[in-house]
Amino acid sequence: MPVLTEPPSMGDVLKYEVNPNYTREVITLLIGTRYPVGAVLGRITVNGKYKLATSGGTDGAQTASAVLLYPVDATLADATGIVVARGPSIVSRAGLAYDGTVDDSAKITTKLGQLAAVGIIARDGV
Repeated sequence: MPVLTEPPSMGDVLKYEVNPNYTREVITLLIGTRYPVGAVLGRITVNGKYKLATSGGTDGAQTASAVLLYPVDATLADATGIVVARGPSIVSRAGLAYDGTVDDSAKITTKLGQLAAVGIIARDGV
């Protein structure tokens, strides 16, 4: 019997939200990458678009402010995505995906703290 592998889904990331009408937003993702489910995003100040939250920079996206709920391919053009942008919300820490510059535990802890500031709490084992 063949083994089926299912890609990650919203249920792997989002574990609790008080009200989807309050916690979710439709956003524009910056061209240039495929964004996975659970991508930790930051908002670019000058244009309001989102990209993977980096560990440094000055464009505003260095501050994590949302988690992507569905995969989005923005390799060829800006694309629309749905995010959890505020809490109270709980996400699975294991389901989060980070920019390549967020490459050690201290940087991950910083991103989790930034998400917590907007009410998005990451938990282990949920």
